[in-house]
Amino acid sequence: MDTIATERTNLLGLARPQLEAFVAQLGSKPFRARQLMSWIYKRGVGSFAQMTDLAKEFRARLDERAEVRAPQIVSLQHSADGTTKWLLKADANQAFEMVFIPEPDRGTLCISSQVGCALDCSFCATAQQGFNRNLSSAEIVGQVWLAARELERVERAQALTAAVPAPAGDERHVTNVVLMGMGEPLANFRNVVPALRVLMDDFGFDLSRRRVTLSTSGLVPQIYKLAEETNVALAVSLHAPDDVLRNELVPINRKHPIAELLTACWHYLDEQNGRSVTFEYVMLEGINDSPAQARALARLLKGHPAKVNLIPFNPFPGTRYRRSSAPVIQRFRDELLQRGVLATVRRTRGEDIDAACGQLAGRVIDRTTVRLGNKVIGVAVQT
Repeated sequence: MDTIATERTNLLGLARPQLEAFVAQLGSKPFRARQLMSWIYKRGVGSFAQMTDLAKEFRARLDERAEVRAPQIVSLQHSADGTTKWLLKADANQAFEMVFIPEPDRGTLCISSQVGCALDCSFCATAQQGFNRNLSSAEIVGQVWLAARELERVERAQALTAAVPAPAGDERHVTNVVLMGMGEPLANFRNVVPALRVLMDDFGFDLSRRRVTLSTSGLVPQIYKLAEETNVALAVSLHAPDDVLRNELVPINRKHPIAELLTACWHYLDEQNGRSVTFEYVMLEGINDSPAQARALARLLKGHPAKVNLIPFNPFPGTRYRRSSAPVIQRFRDELLQRGVLATVRRTRGEDIDAACGQLAGRVIDRTTVRLGNKVIGVAVQT
């Protein structure tokens, strides 16, 4: 359980069994946990005083022993395309980011799992910041809870002023959550899995497993373990069709090469009855974008339940890479499609506020864990 100096337990991030155990410590029955989850996640209420169907005595005990505490907002940026990026406080010096991407048929929230990242992928701004610490389950779930409340607040304000027409559909609500922000989720396994359970719990955010996506750079043992623990959509940062190039772009490949990684992916689908694995592939000019490399990628994936998401590279200060041109990306996609591999091109969003894929940098100070570099092929994993 997440506690602070006053020993008040933060209820955000406690999966239902944990919350039932906490409620039992307060002398109440398990159904109180379900009531609490409904108030916190369905109605977005953080004050026990407002939870009016709970007994006064129980609310008084909650006030003494518990709280609902989301990360604090440090700053907020809005993109011209409607994307919103929040910088959130981790502690006095550290901060991390989350991004909301509105679309006509969905609202996707991209959340972080760590302050920084130790995997050192060469094309990613987050990796260049180094790594400080894992986020707690409360900080992970708290991002979704906070975003839902903030989006509802904005919607109410717009409705009152009538200055901005209310958008149609779900584009101003969180309908999809992707763990594609700062950090490697599977390196924070212990805190990420309970958070996933809250996202999908009927009394939590009640999201379908297909609407919660975990993206990993390829921590193979944790993919096998994830298959035993929970069932979410799996995305894998592949970015190269061969080990030589992937060793350079994604150094964890030196420990878990492509063949080993793909075997783990197909195992995950078999165990979870999943439809497919999404393979993310950042398009880097002159590095991984040739037709021959597309054909090599197709040979790896053809005949398997896979789809490829081609991501135009989003530059950041100091990078040596450049984005592949649109015709080159289209040719790469066509090579895959012609060989029976489903492929799409991701539309870049939030680039003007550095909120696009690979651009999240947050504020990572006092790095306590060395980055995974050319001489290091291991990474600390919290299981």
